[in-house]
Amino acid sequence: MSLTQLLAEGRLRSHRTSRREIRDLLNVADRDLKDAAVRAISVDLRFRTAYQAALQIATIVLAAGYRAAGRGHHWVTFTVLPELLGQETQEWADYFDQCRGKRNLSDYDRAGEIAENEAAELLEEAKRFREAVLSWLRKSHPALVPR
Repeated sequence: MSLTQLLAEGRLRSHRTSRREIRDLLNVADRDLKDAAVRAISVDLRFRTAYQAALQIATIVLAAGYRAAGRGHHWVTFTVLPELLGQETQEWADYFDQCRGKRNLSDYDRAGEIAENEAAELLEEAKRFREAVLSWLRKSHPALVPR
């Protein structure tokens, strides 16, 4: 579904962000990345926390002009990534959306469904995604880069 369609349906709204909002989102993501690396917590919780970090980082991209509205905002946030960041991010969008499904299963249906390697992979992908988003922000929206 395209940005235009999501705007027309009211699932996305125009949004004017600030450096402070971007900084706050990045701080939450960084906290989650750090917490997701704590081996003393369950694999399910590490996965969930790494997923939340990826979602916050994707929200930074979205916040540079939009805000998701209503139900399904996680899906919307990941779906529009390729339109906002470029088609080369389609794999990340698909991957994080698959992780959304696993997170939902783990949070709402069954514990112990997440493998150790899945949590570790998601954490590493979220870290790589963070760097890519910060690079994009510096190039495309330098006034929003946190100091």
